[in-house]
Amino acid sequence: MRNRYIVSYDISDPKRLRHVFRTMKGFGDALQYSVFRCDLSPSQRILLIEALTPIINHNEDQVLLIDLGPSEGRGRESIEVLGRPREDLSNKGPAVIV
Repeated sequence: MRNRYIVSYDISDPKRLRHVFRTMKGFGDALQYSVFRCDLSPSQRILLIEALTPIINHNEDQVLLIDLGPSEGRGRESIEVLGRPREDLSNKGPAVIV
């Protein structure tokens, strides 16, 4: 069974930010910059954590994994958007603002 996760990250270095973004594209769909929706099995969740662990600086960066529940149940209904419609960011690179 897959659960739906919101994965959000705050990466302080632009090089690591790009690397995390590219890694996340393999696991889910970009909702906003640095926010992904991922439907993951328990083993895929472990693979995601194993993929991100060597990339991030554990003293400077942060990755949040928020479990919304089963992807076919409540998890599917848990995301609500206010304001402008959500863009599909899956084909865009990360934004770096200086």
